[in-house]
Amino acid sequence: MSESGASDVNYIWKMLNMLKISVHRKLHFFSSISSSNLALVFVPLAVISIIICVLVGFPGRPSIILPKSGSLPLKFISKEYHEGDLNVEDSGPILAPSPSPCSWNEDITKATDFEGRKRYTNKNLERVEATLSKARASIKEVAKNGNNMTMISRNQGHDDDYIPYGPIYRNANAFHRSYIEMENRFKIYIYKEGEMPMFHTGPCTSIYTTEGRFIHEMERGNLYITENPEEALVYFLPFSVVYMVKYLYEPGAHHFHPMGRAIVDYINLISQRHPYWNRSLGADHFMVSCHDWGPYTSAYVPELYNNSIRVLCNANTSEGFNPLKDASLPEINLKTGEIKGLVGGPSPSRRSILAFFAGRLHGHIRSLLLEQWKGKDEDVQVYDNLPKETSYESMLRSSKFCLCPSGYEVASPRVVEAIYAECVPVLISDGYVPPFSDVLNWRSFSVIIKVEDIPNIKKILLGISQTQYLRMHRRIKQVQRHFVINGSPKRYDLFHMIVHSVWLRRLNIRIQDL
Repeated sequence: MSESGASDVNYIWKMLNMLKISVHRKLHFFSSISSSNLALVFVPLAVISIIICVLVGFPGRPSIILPKSGSLPLKFISKEYHEGDLNVEDSGPILAPSPSPCSWNEDITKATDFEGRKRYTNKNLERVEATLSKARASIKEVAKNGNNMTMISRNQGHDDDYIPYGPIYRNANAFHRSYIEMENRFKIYIYKEGEMPMFHTGPCTSIYTTEGRFIHEMERGNLYITENPEEALVYFLPFSVVYMVKYLYEPGAHHFHPMGRAIVDYINLISQRHPYWNRSLGADHFMVSCHDWGPYTSAYVPELYNNSIRVLCNANTSEGFNPLKDASLPEINLKTGEIKGLVGGPSPSRRSILAFFAGRLHGHIRSLLLEQWKGKDEDVQVYDNLPKETSYESMLRSSKFCLCPSGYEVASPRVVEAIYAECVPVLISDGYVPPFSDVLNWRSFSVIIKVEDIPNIKKILLGISQTQYLRMHRRIKQVQRHFVINGSPKRYDLFHMIVHSVWLRRLNIRIQDL
């Protein structure tokens, strides 16, 4: 092919990339186009497709297929986040909304036009998918028992300590089986490319703790890690958005270009050196970020934004978080890095305060809360600044319910702080997907209040009977284990729950070579 012909083909592919379209995907956004304008969209796309096929033949790119609803091991997403079941025959892949925070200028577009990518191969792909198929079938079989006492033999797993049970789970048996399958089958490959401090490490203190500690545990290589990328089920992108912001952000800038370009360069690098990104269009790759800007920086690589598993603290559906493929990461504020002595609190009879919140005026939800309740009721104690002689931790442990309103972003460390203190969390947000909500039934151990119901907080909480409150308190004590950070991870703790969230989303796709 001539240089001009190759240039034309690259240009055409760039246009498709910018539109977030793969020629092998169903084009979901057509449903929003009026019939009168439909031809204006189809004709140019048809011409582009014909040109590509004539010049280079069918591209042979892989397809990423969601299983039919009947084959899903778990009903991952509740109706409050996703209406209806998935059916690959009539819906096809579900893509996140197009990113809006970034300016797709020419330089960024050129950077995301991955020229020179290493061609993917089909080696071992069938074996990988066969492994996942067996896991799906196993989970589906035990899921029929719902939350009834599990019938799984201890001999089938390593269960000498805890077996999930009860209403804190959407389906305890399915979760239990899925967890065992994860322990037995899941293998993660960490790309070696990238240098510290922005890669292979992260912060282990402050509100970004979960990002850094997860990266550190991955790098230790004791659990789930394989050195052989051919046997991996997923591939970890070990960059820290927190450290990218720390070292690359230009103070006063109103864009994310330095961090975004660093991620673009990294994806360029691994896609040229390895075949795995191109084999799946990034769908079996995952990133972890607890920085507010994590979603925005990922948008500089459309395939990362649309296809990859993004484990994010900022799990906001109104900002492109897609619960079908993305996972919500708990935000935990470790001020000193100390992880001992964080969990526990007095009995319900020793909790004299109905509801409590203390926090700075961040965002419109907190503004509404403070305006409505600050200094106005002894039962609902709301502060922007606590009196100097009052301990924040003691207030948590003296309260029955702890208010957890979103700030500038949806996630708040108060959710986990409440769980640690055995105070029933009250979630007040717009568009927030709570952590591990594909497994945990948050309504069984927390209260979810709409923003417009902030004036009714006291009425809502007083409407919860003492019997129901005691039940929720017991469930909080049970669910604590899933949010605890351990120096060396223990089964079902925070680290394993994060990994399980990634495992579930890998189960939820099939990668096929066309």
